[in-house]
Amino acid sequence: MTAITVGECFQITRIGGSADFRRHLESLGFVVGCVVTVIAHTACDLIVNIRGSRIALGRGIACKVFGCPCALQEVCQL
Repeated sequence: MTAITVGECFQITRIGGSADFRRHLESLGFVVGCVVTVIAHTACDLIVNIRGSRIALGRGIACKVFGCPCALQEVCQL
């Protein structure tokens, strides 16, 4: 997820890490198939919009969320 630029969206395809780690991210809305839009990159974290909420993730966490670019960019504007 850290390779996506600000304003781009992607669809989550896989979440790495332990089962507890994945459950924690799922509780925040990070599930396979969900669309995420990158709002900002800072030196130590990534701010994303997911399901209408803004969430900041540390880079260590963000690098365990994998996805592919959205085919429909208009979906990201919702």
